[in-house]
Amino acid sequence: MSTLASSEHFGDPASEYEAARSAAALIDLSGWTQVEICGNDRVKFLHNFCTNDIRGLALGTGCEAFITSLQGKVLAHVFVLAREGVLTLICVPGCGERIVNHLSKYHISEDVTFDDQTPKRGLLLVVGPHATGTLAKAGCNVEPLVHGKHADFPVGPLAATIFRNDFLKVPCYLVSCAGESASDWSDKLKVTGAIRAGSAAFEALRIEAGFPMYGVDVTDANLAQEVNRTAQAISFSKGCYLGQEPIARIDAMGHVNQQLRGIRLSAGPVPAAGTEVLTADAEPRKIGQITSATMSYGTNQPVALAYLKRNFDSPGLEVGVALANGNVRGEVFWPGA
Repeated sequence: MSTLASSEHFGDPASEYEAARSAAALIDLSGWTQVEICGNDRVKFLHNFCTNDIRGLALGTGCEAFITSLQGKVLAHVFVLAREGVLTLICVPGCGERIVNHLSKYHISEDVTFDDQTPKRGLLLVVGPHATGTLAKAGCNVEPLVHGKHADFPVGPLAATIFRNDFLKVPCYLVSCAGESASDWSDKLKVTGAIRAGSAAFEALRIEAGFPMYGVDVTDANLAQEVNRTAQAISFSKGCYLGQEPIARIDAMGHVNQQLRGIRLSAGPVPAAGTEVLTADAEPRKIGQITSATMSYGTNQPVALAYLKRNFDSPGLEVGVALANGNVRGEVFWPGA
């Protein structure tokens, strides 16, 4: 299944990447999962099955969360929006059925319904330091939307819910709209200054930002804290939920045995998923494995995400990456570290 924008690029991925870094880029994420949870018990119900504090969300706010198994492993990685009468879950493609089936197993008598809206909805990402102004020119005053907030915007015959979440470490606005109006929104935003960008630019941006894709960098074999989104996605004060005990136990221990990190390679080619990460010494031994990688248009060198063993995951640590043409030097990094 594809987990990225439908087109790799629109002629010049380096310029598309630069637009996201210095101006405003428009990336089509239609096909990303959008699930609606309705009913009077929706907040209490979801609160009991994910890692973040859903009861604490005011209308117009949102958060990042994991939906976890009893063992504390990740079944989905979602953005949750608290809207009037509904909770909206947004995540990468292919997760709708998994989410609905999992939550439905625990639905007994609560006033709650689950509706996978993915086939009916479009999703656009406007990203970059000029994204706020680009949306304002299109009739959407998103200036009041700080990170984690959203609002509904009617613009003539068009309507969208716009959610600000700076998950790529630059201003990011997710524009959720009716599927049939996605192309109209796209045309409007291109007129007001957004440069169309494809999956190549998105991959570079999200790997550099340390943002994992479910089904690529995260699976149901991963413990929640291994994904390295603890600060964004896990509340340790919300009380009980499915998977809370093992997650709290790991927090008390102070570590997991492996954790997702970034690696900047000194040379190419771009490593494939599954490529081994090694110690950078005279007798290299395996310390991790790459989950995704791409070319960084900022450095013109490969950049990757990988799970690294504890004690070998410190930012700045030199590692080796086992490519077909020999081991290539790499450096561990993490945004903000």
